[in-house]
Amino acid sequence: MQIRPADDSDLDAILEIHNHAIRETTAIWTEIEVERGDRERWLAARQAAGHPVIIAEVDGVLAGYAAYGPWREKSGYRLTVENSVYVAGNFQRQGVAMVLMVELIRLAKERGIHVMIAAIDAQNAGSIALHRRLGFGEPMVVTEVGLKFDRWLDLAFMRLQLSGD
Repeated sequence: MQIRPADDSDLDAILEIHNHAIRETTAIWTEIEVERGDRERWLAARQAAGHPVIIAEVDGVLAGYAAYGPWREKSGYRLTVENSVYVAGNFQRQGVAMVLMVELIRLAKERGIHVMIAAIDAQNAGSIALHRRLGFGEPMVVTEVGLKFDRWLDLAFMRLQLSGD
């Protein structure tokens, strides 16, 4: 498995993973799939802000991606980020998300980020378990704040402190 920064050549595979999550899961709380231009703007914005987008390749195939971005827009939150990690269906449960998250956390520490937040569908036991293994604190759940697939969703926030300051 190779981990590297994402570039424009990765966007079609990232788009497929992203839209699959929209169509089939509650990992992304919207029903509206996006086009390549959306992912182009997303990648460019992350890169311009100095926020990493990384991908995992297995035998030359994009297996997953991870990124972080601002948790909230106000300047007081500038050292807190929210992470995202997505893995292609045929690569799930093979350690891809763990490897991506370890690298994402390393990059965040290197850049002086103080806290990383994960916002997870409270029913996503796999993602919650992954974040626990990485040292994130116990989930704080806000009930019925999202609606998808005609049902209310609860949002679990998990927090990882990256610096001691």
